[in-house]
Amino acid sequence: MLPFEFILPGRPVSWQTKDKSKLQAWMATVQQVASQRWDSDRPYDDYVRLKLTYYFEAPGGKEDSVPDSDNIIKPVRAALVGVIFEHDYLASDVISRRKNLNGSFRVRGMSPILAVGFIQGVEFVHVRIEGAPDPADLS
Repeated sequence: MLPFEFILPGRPVSWQTKDKSKLQAWMATVQQVASQRWDSDRPYDDYVRLKLTYYFEAPGGKEDSVPDSDNIIKPVRAALVGVIFEHDYLASDVISRRKNLNGSFRVRGMSPILAVGFIQGVEFVHVRIEGAPDPADLS
């Protein structure tokens, strides 16, 4: 079951958008893609670490129109509830990053799923879900 990952092609929709129909469509896409790749008939019922990396395209220094990484977490997390994990509180650890596709990358051990994202030639969000450390462990 875990780790589990998938690619969401295109620009994510920010939780802060005023166009709620666009947000709902984005969340439906997230849910559909995740459902198609999830190989279990029921959601995971333990704590998970959710890692999101948004690979965007923008000229260097002109990233003001690119959604902030913290604003893309909520729609993806909400769309995965009931499909990948049972409750939103089970996503106890969340890591969100933005990477400009116009930058250079050192690639080691790239997963086939992530490679597909780069091959498609468009902006995308890479979503990886893995088991989380014990939330009672404060270290």
